[in-house]
Amino acid sequence: MAQEGNRPPAEAAPAAPAGLKVRWDDTQMKSSYANVCNVASTREEVVLLFGVNQAWHSGQREIPVQLTDRVIMSPHAAKRLSMLLTNVLKEYETRFGALPDPRSA
Repeated sequence: MAQEGNRPPAEAAPAAPAGLKVRWDDTQMKSSYANVCNVASTREEVVLLFGVNQAWHSGQREIPVQLTDRVIMSPHAAKRLSMLLTNVLKEYETRFGALPDPRSA
């Protein structure tokens, strides 16, 4: 999701106590591309693994995936991310049409 300026969309802001302002600092931010994602979890954390599918030819017996990034977060942050992604995808499908269910692919 591309963003203009320094701030993520308002719905991405974590709830701040009344009177506090969240200042987003993107000076250290890096961008990565991924077309593959996997998730693992324990009681204390949720781990997101991102990578790039290297299967360029049909009929390959093995699909190499180059993992590039790992994001580790608390279950609370993962729940917020889940809610944000659900909202973003609903908005996307309203504008551009339904995406196919990845389980049926």
